[in-house]
Amino acid sequence: MQGILKDFHDFEPEQESFLSAVLNGLRKQQKSIPSKFFYDERGSGLFDQICELDEYYPTRTELQILKDHSADISAVLGSRAHLIEFGSGSSTKIRTLLDAMEQPLSYVPMDISRDHLLIAAKRLAGSFPDLPVIAICADYTSDFPFPNLGGGRKTGFFPGSTIGNFTPREATEFLKKARNLLEGGGMLIGVDLLKDEKILHAAYNDTLGVTADFNLNLLKRCNQELKGGFDISKFEHRAFLNREKSRIEMHLISLCDQIVPLDGERIAFREGETIHTENSYKYSVESFQALAEEAGFSPQAVWTDSASLFSVHYLKS
Repeated sequence: MQGILKDFHDFEPEQESFLSAVLNGLRKQQKSIPSKFFYDERGSGLFDQICELDEYYPTRTELQILKDHSADISAVLGSRAHLIEFGSGSSTKIRTLLDAMEQPLSYVPMDISRDHLLIAAKRLAGSFPDLPVIAICADYTSDFPFPNLGGGRKTGFFPGSTIGNFTPREATEFLKKARNLLEGGGMLIGVDLLKDEKILHAAYNDTLGVTADFNLNLLKRCNQELKGGFDISKFEHRAFLNREKSRIEMHLISLCDQIVPLDGERIAFREGETIHTENSYKYSVESFQALAEEAGFSPQAVWTDSASLFSVHYLKS
């Protein structure tokens, strides 16, 4: 018996939203491009490669936490719940969680990348033929008409430390929206922990250069989709720890003075000027729990690895 994708809801952002976001970001004094636009088909594939790198500890550490504590996690999630994933990420993580859950009612992945979402959802449906899979292509940080799933509790799953890509204020607002969407259900969420700077530096500056390719792919996407004229060889990936703000910052640095055409505009870059592409905030267990409480959640449980590299939290609405 082959599993099928039961339903698909397409709220994919219009092409103009990418263009306006890039132009608005590049007009600022500190140039920027929102990190959510990393994940076109190629970007999603590169991120999958990043997750397999020796230096990139979050994916394997979070997965091990889910495996080691599957019984406890299943107990707090309870039975007969709709599992709603914010972002269609690692199939291994979601399979591990679904295997641990008692009689899940459906799996609902949400992702901004339509092609990546459909491939992942259909593959998962094939592995769980009796589980309804309902895919939603949307920017889950925005407002969109969430479909009626019928009866049953909603449980959120937000793995991969993606919460760290938001500023603390944005993270609080996201959790408030998630809490409203879940309508009283709980939330299982992965949170990266602040740790030794050498470990963090290696994770975001891998020796194979995959993270650099992932970052530079934003400029390739601008060239392909927005009539951009970026010379990729004149930009370089840079990632570093901003201790004051407790975050890793990723930038693309201009290697020379240059003018880049983009959709009829001309964007000036000075040598050494950067495009800020991503933040990855790092928390202590206590600081994240305080943030969750500010959003209206009640922290119920937390699991970490033996080296305290990563944490998985269960929040109750």
